[in-house]
Amino acid sequence: MAEPYANERRVMVESQIRARGVRDKQVLAAMAKVPRHLFVPEDLRRHAYADEPLPIGQGQTISQPYIVAYMTEALGLKGGEKVLEVGTGSGYQTAVLAEIAGSVWTVEIVEALARRARAILDGLGYANVHFRVGDGSAGWSEEAPFDAVMVTAAAARIPGTLEDQLAVGGRMVVPVGTDAQELQLVRRGKTGFQRQSLLAVRFVPLV
Repeated sequence: MAEPYANERRVMVESQIRARGVRDKQVLAAMAKVPRHLFVPEDLRRHAYADEPLPIGQGQTISQPYIVAYMTEALGLKGGEKVLEVGTGSGYQTAVLAEIAGSVWTVEIVEALARRARAILDGLGYANVHFRVGDGSAGWSEEAPFDAVMVTAAAARIPGTLEDQLAVGGRMVVPVGTDAQELQLVRRGKTGFQRQSLLAVRFVPLV
């Protein structure tokens, strides 16, 4: 029996993601595999593969598929990395990261969201994901340094704590700003940080 939504997921990858320039084969494979419909409320599942963010409760959203793919590609993962995710949310971005990275350490401040995401991810068999309920802007210091950091909510400014937990040679993708937001890529070199603006975005605030 064919998997439900398999065709919708294939169309999403081709028309929303590859067509807009995402080329990383591991990212495309992860987006083609992860069942996005399981991460949205049941009454919204018919919209799970649409080109838009969707509400997931608690004032939070699951990001537009293209943004998930774009941000994941920007991290430059090759496979096997140790990744910190700030803002578990629905757990969808977590799953995409877990398909590529060696381990994902994800922090969510809203306990109800963290509990639901963990149940879904555990049910899908993601044994390389580690969960914490707490202030994501504080990172996960005892597990630092991380090869990559993914922030899925907008910070007024880049949290220095997260930069400090980035390994030399590592990359962080973070939405920055309040009213006007932009996605930024931070690279940590031996002598400091390089920051690059990527594109205008709209995320819920980092709490």
